[in-house]
Amino acid sequence: MKPVILSAYTMSSSLGHGLEATRAALAAGASGLAPCTFETVTLATFTGEIPGVDAARLPRELASFDCRNNRAAEAGMANDGFITAVEDAAQRLGRGRIGVFLGTSTAGILQTEIAYRHRDADGALPADFDYRHTHNTFSVAEYTRARLGLAGPCATISTACSSSAKAFASAQRLMEAGLIDAAVVGGVDTLCLTTLYGFNSLQLLSAQPCRPYDAERDGISLGEAAVFFLLERADARAPRDAMALLGVGESCDAYHMSAPHPEGRGAREAMRSALESAGLGADAIDYVNLHGTGTPSNDAAEDQAVLALFGDRVPVNSTKGMTGHALGAAGAAEAIVSVLAIESQRIPASPGTRTPDPRLKARYEIAGGPRPLARVLSNSFGFGGSNCSLVFGRLRDAA
Repeated sequence: MKPVILSAYTMSSSLGHGLEATRAALAAGASGLAPCTFETVTLATFTGEIPGVDAARLPRELASFDCRNNRAAEAGMANDGFITAVEDAAQRLGRGRIGVFLGTSTAGILQTEIAYRHRDADGALPADFDYRHTHNTFSVAEYTRARLGLAGPCATISTACSSSAKAFASAQRLMEAGLIDAAVVGGVDTLCLTTLYGFNSLQLLSAQPCRPYDAERDGISLGEAAVFFLLERADARAPRDAMALLGVGESCDAYHMSAPHPEGRGAREAMRSALESAGLGADAIDYVNLHGTGTPSNDAAEDQAVLALFGDRVPVNSTKGMTGHALGAAGAAEAIVSVLAIESQRIPASPGTRTPDPRLKARYEIAGGPRPLARVLSNSFGFGGSNCSLVFGRLRDAA
């Protein structure tokens, strides 16, 4: 594939709002996880909430979209000059030539949960409940397109934890086909009771901050994130030091509804495909940001997949101990982490992890630290065996 420029990007998560807060947290190895106090939840677990998300206000003309997920989208877009960058691109390229591709899993389910509490004696939901603009998975993409005044193709990708990574693939395909010249890509996912109690029913929630790759890891910590990128074609005028998406790989092993293939076959194929699309060999990757949820089966399967391609040469770790698992937004959140790692020439830490599992053989980095990083691979693997890997680097480091 042809490299795609990352013209602008921003993230809001439990680490804070915008790139400055995110960079500071990454440099300090800080975690945004805290004991869960969300809504009416009584579970003993840790979560990573976006601070102040409920205080975000949507423009009056878009008030019908008001829900926690779209408030997170609004809070996310408000940072790092992102809205201005998109407007500049729209002026240059035309509003119909910029697509919107966002990943989410829970979308606005919380809004339906709240409406259900206020149903009438006959069981009907409140008259002011607006399913299309709040609960519907397309809501966040529709809101973002309207908020940014764009008119190009628009889609929400909802493939569980690979959703926002696959959004990059969707945008890249349309750009390469010549249907669009740029795209707003990312992911937005926020907490709801269905997610928290659902993962609890699967016995996948940890009672403490998650510990990816740890010998005593016992589950995940759920988080929230709102992440946005502006992707543009890399033409002859593009600066050679611009950050770029170099490769995309997807697979679906369809092994099990909620468990990865024990040998990591789908994960391995996604990483192999990403390298192939970038025209790179495994030796060109300097760091792998793992999906690394902190469950026994996920980390073990991903370890096998990484070893099959990279051996123990490449440093790897997971940053979910910082942000929590942001589900449909996780791929985009970890894309930001990967890009910032290249910018800072520093591997992030893996807070929460104390003693790497000796049965896992990849080169897991707990503390992180300075390291020459030209190209980084980021993994996102979802329920049902939906897998996606992305390769990032500077345009000058494209094959």
